[in-house]
Amino acid sequence: MKILVTGGAGFIGSNLVRMLIQETEHCVLNLDALTYAGNPLSLSDLENHPRYQFSPTDICDAPALDQVFSDFKPDWIMHLAAESHVDRSIDSPDAFIQTNVVGTLNMLQSARRQYEHLGGKAKASFRFLHVSTDEVYGSLGEQGLFSETTPYDPHSPYSASKAASDHLARAWSDTYGLPVLVTNCSNNYGPFQFPEKLIPVVILKALRGDSIPVYGKGENIRDWLYVEDHADALYTVIANGTVGETYNIGGYNERKNIDLVRLLCELLDDLQPREDGKSYSDQIRFVTDRPGHDLRYAIDASKIKRELNWTPNQDHMSGFRKTVQWYLNNAAWTQQILDGSYQLERLGKSI
Repeated sequence: MKILVTGGAGFIGSNLVRMLIQETEHCVLNLDALTYAGNPLSLSDLENHPRYQFSPTDICDAPALDQVFSDFKPDWIMHLAAESHVDRSIDSPDAFIQTNVVGTLNMLQSARRQYEHLGGKAKASFRFLHVSTDEVYGSLGEQGLFSETTPYDPHSPYSASKAASDHLARAWSDTYGLPVLVTNCSNNYGPFQFPEKLIPVVILKALRGDSIPVYGKGENIRDWLYVEDHADALYTVIANGTVGETYNIGGYNERKNIDLVRLLCELLDDLQPREDGKSYSDQIRFVTDRPGHDLRYAIDASKIKRELNWTPNQDHMSGFRKTVQWYLNNAAWTQQILDGSYQLERLGKSI
């Protein structure tokens, strides 16, 4: 297959592209506008691979997208390109509407125009996978899980923009017959994550000797999914999933934020102890909570397990240890980012 991956220089996208090149025989076109979170260094090892191509195209540029589709003629589209950080969406909601809503509209339209001119096996095998988040479902109480039929209840500009794009994808399936699949995943973590998200922030601030910020009392709960497991799930869905269906992807790994932060400090204590012999957990400081901070997310991933035989490979501990070790081993990658405009400062306070 010829696979078009949008956002392939980002965190999840780069892990997906690498998996597709290393573990399948498919050809991949990585389409990424290289905004702040898109990092070519994340795929530097694939630059000269014969089955890998890169296009610096913005999904908000509809004519350019049409040209990409005309030239590459993808069999499968895996649409990951998105603005994804809740705190940034509080500061700059306009960018989230443009990329996540308008950009997805452009992707669906370009795919639809190609699909309508296909016939035979090419039309039968064509797929559009729209990759989304569990944040569209809103907030859970202490009990319960998000299923594929949970009503949408987004609370941030980010989750609202992703909810809108999910609805567009399903509408293009129902109205135009485009063979769409949708996935909603829990919080990803692992190698190559831009250091604005919780886990890399904790690791990097700990190593720099800075205070480690925890929102509120750290009672918010998330289900954590190792990014390479997520990439494997996405490939499973586009290769074997049923057109028109939604699949929730989770890590079976719920943790309170404060418990996760303490775990990361314990792993750092073991892998790279502080020179003074104290624990990195001494650097934890509680800060004012994020506006509209959902209490708990938790995924019911029984459908993808039952129908597609997918479960995560990493358990409740192994992925976190691998992640901490990766950041310790790849200081040059993070330093290249921190030499730029982002300096681990808190975002999302402009209210």
